[in-house]
Amino acid sequence: MTDTSTITPELRTFIEAQHIFFVASAPSGPGGHVNLSPKGLDSFRVFSESRVGYLDLTGSGNETAAHIVDNGRVTLMFCAFESKPQIARLYGQGIVVLPDDARWPVLIEQFPKYPGTRQIILMDVVRTQISCGMGVPLLSFAGSRKQLVDWAKRKGEDGMAAYRDRKNRESIDGLLAPWPKD
Repeated sequence: MTDTSTITPELRTFIEAQHIFFVASAPSGPGGHVNLSPKGLDSFRVFSESRVGYLDLTGSGNETAAHIVDNGRVTLMFCAFESKPQIARLYGQGIVVLPDDARWPVLIEQFPKYPGTRQIILMDVVRTQISCGMGVPLLSFAGSRKQLVDWAKRKGEDGMAAYRDRKNRESIDGLLAPWPKD
């Protein structure tokens, strides 16, 4: 196992080659639920050796953003399902960037245009960990699913806003998620 405090060029190459990553977060204190979400599409970026981010599309919940507001802790995990076995974890502090944030115009240009975009999650990386992935199965990438993008297109902007208002305002533990100013 290798631990560092920055994303090395080799680690960046590995991360950028993965088709899926996982985001873990949890509320403060002993109670509450740990959230673990898979992410895909072309939604992840390495901005520097200590900052990464991903485009967060509207989904059935908004746990990670609520947890970031609560305590900032986020862990990202990347697994090699093809080629050399390897697992990389990034530990750090998350930042939720909403469309009304002054940073939004510059950041959003770094990502493809997807309908249903909700926010950008940035992470200041404080530790990286690389370990073997010899127990992870070999899987072949067949392509990205289109259902989430198609669903957001069908709903349209107004429909997505209504959905987020109904489903994304608080976590399953009752923590409020960040929300654009009205």
